[in-house]
Amino acid sequence: MRERDAFIDFINRLKAVSPTITDEQRKGLLRQAMQEHQISATEAAEILKASGLIVGEKENYFAVLGISIEELQNFSEDAIAAHVDAAHKKLYAESLRAGGRPRADGRTEEQWRTLLNQARETLIDPQKRQEYVAMLQHDEVDMQFGGEASPIFEFSDVDKTISQELSHQTVPPDIDVPDGMVYVPAGEFRMGADDEEANEDEQPIHSVFLEAFFMDKYPVTNAEFGDFVNANPQWRKSDLFNDHIPIDYHDGDYLKDWEDGTYPDGKGDHPVTQVSWYAAMAYAQWKGKRLPTEAEWEKAARGGLGEKKYPWGDSIEAEAFNSIYKPDDTTQVGLSTVNGYGLYDMSGNVWEWCLDAYDADFYKSSPHRNPFSGENSMEQIVRRFTNVNISRVLRGGPWGVGSEGVRVSHRFKGNPIDTLPTFGFRCVKEIKS
Repeated sequence: MRERDAFIDFINRLKAVSPTITDEQRKGLLRQAMQEHQISATEAAEILKASGLIVGEKENYFAVLGISIEELQNFSEDAIAAHVDAAHKKLYAESLRAGGRPRADGRTEEQWRTLLNQARETLIDPQKRQEYVAMLQHDEVDMQFGGEASPIFEFSDVDKTISQELSHQTVPPDIDVPDGMVYVPAGEFRMGADDEEANEDEQPIHSVFLEAFFMDKYPVTNAEFGDFVNANPQWRKSDLFNDHIPIDYHDGDYLKDWEDGTYPDGKGDHPVTQVSWYAAMAYAQWKGKRLPTEAEWEKAARGGLGEKKYPWGDSIEAEAFNSIYKPDDTTQVGLSTVNGYGLYDMSGNVWEWCLDAYDADFYKSSPHRNPFSGENSMEQIVRRFTNVNISRVLRGGPWGVGSEGVRVSHRFKGNPIDTLPTFGFRCVKEIKS
């Protein structure tokens, strides 16, 4: 990989963790990368501009959302939050509808949505908004690249940790990541929790090593599941006169809100819900994928942030998880801040089915390498999933739950026939050696 390409890859990965770190840390990491890849200040500025990542530069978040400081002056905090939220939702929805269309500003639509999320997060919080307005007014932030030859910088332990985590996310040059998926690197992570909110089945914290794998960037949507049932009529909603899912594979509420084989209007880009574990397994098999193991799900959700409480860090206020948007329903995929591996909606939208059997005591004896809970091997479960009748694991925390429910270590169990309005899924794909 050329040095410029390697630097661009670093910038893209820095964008993913950018909302969780300070601007000084961003500056330090940027300088370190410039020095490592021998990138000049002029070239770095060009790449940063194209990426949409803001590092020490002024970016008018008010202009990004199409609002002004003046129009908010006489608003209450609740009114400001509602106004910012409405502007963000409108622009975000427009960006999703645009698909892969090039933008006039040189950003991709995904980069633009990241900027929209950053703008919303800053302006909806009173303290962050005040600090940001002061920055705009007094021009306090001045990015210093350090000239053509950057000096040696001393990095804090936090900077070093983030830099190491970013380095672990590099996709090897011989790996071709499938469309709509992200690469999760091989390596060890700490699984579980032991704080005051941790349930007994989340303990003890233990080290786990996983091989690299691919994971869907978003939960499977209604539109995607609709393609599946159209191609596989034996998995349609129950019907007296047509092919449909066998009664053994659902609890009677399978795709309850669908009518005439179609998902609810306007929800094509929402996660599919009311799907049983069997149906999720069938979809994954149809796509040449499988459901994630519980360990794969948790490592992916953590996004390289170590033992943080949520996929975005330790503070619930730092992320507009789905309960803030719609406490009584799903939202379209992609509204959450992207995590360190490039994944969205890992908490706060739907519970996500996993491959493992649920075992409350599994962590006490979990294997260190590629753990999987169940009497049969992972391969046997995938091959003969319709024979399964033991409770399975769900992860992620759905809409309508509080902060305790969206913690990254939180575990939930369901009967494989269960089809709740909060149950969805996403898939993984193994990387063949």
